Amino acid sequence: MDSILKVSCNDEKGLILRISEVIFKNGLNYENTSEFVDHENNRFYMRAELNGKVDTKELTNTLEAYLPRGAQVYCTLARKKDIVIMATKENHCLGDLLLRYESGDLGANILGVIANHNDLSGLVKKFDIPFICISSDNLERAKHENAILSELKNFSFDYLVLAKYMRILSPDFVGQYPRQIINIHHSFLPAFIGANPYKQAYDRGVKIIGATAHFVTNDLDEGPIITQDVVRVSHEMNWQQMRRAGANVEKIVLSRALDLVFDERVFVYKNKTVVF
Repeated sequence: MDSILKVSCNDEKGLILRISEVIFKNGLNYENTSEFVDHENNRFYMRAELNGKVDTKELTNTLEAYLPRGAQVYCTLARKKDIVIMATKENHCLGDLLLRYESGDLGANILGVIANHNDLSGLVKKFDIPFICISSDNLERAKHENAILSELKNFSFDYLVLAKYMRILSPDFVGQYPRQIINIHHSFLPAFIGANPYKQAYDRGVKIIGATAHFVTNDLDEGPIITQDVVRVSHEMNWQQMRRAGANVEKIVLSRALDLVFDERVFVYKNKTVVF
């Protein structure tokens, strides 16, 4: 696979034929394709893995002119993505990503880690990755975010990953990186908000706990969902055991979501996703 093509547009007859004609004329060949039609919204989606030398900008422009008005076409060379991770104090999601990065299984280059506490500096430095602590103590939210934005300008990245970054980002911050910020949270929201959600869930006697990975938008924890998972719990577990089970689900879901995004398998339409 040399490149990946993603197409989203209003559904019409003959779309696959039109796309294939352009692919053929550009000397490319399909390695793998997936298609889906959302009949409720009359929306067509296609993801194709291509072999052959390609001018991604030229192919994109040609297809946009050849497909229904307003078509969204994205073509990129197959490559590892570049990411920056933001964290606070919890180490399970960050640690999992660092290990996957070290083993070559992450599908991305970690350019740096930014945190508002220094607790995880030792862990990050073991992997020879820059760690930047920007303390939020005694700083107004806007000043703290401006300091982070100033550091982010030193990196050229595809995605910003919130690995249990436990602060709410302002609309101004989110607006700098539309559909580039990926977050993981426990699926109790909004039922269990605030400190120690697993203790709250334990007190309520929940039977299922889980996690959701999503793109960050201005609506808190309501951005387009990438993937989710759950595990069953019982009355025999205390809240600390539930928290450990929840941490395992969180790191698995975050890693799975990143695999999907890095492999260009996620389409966003309005506030929903189509995932191949």
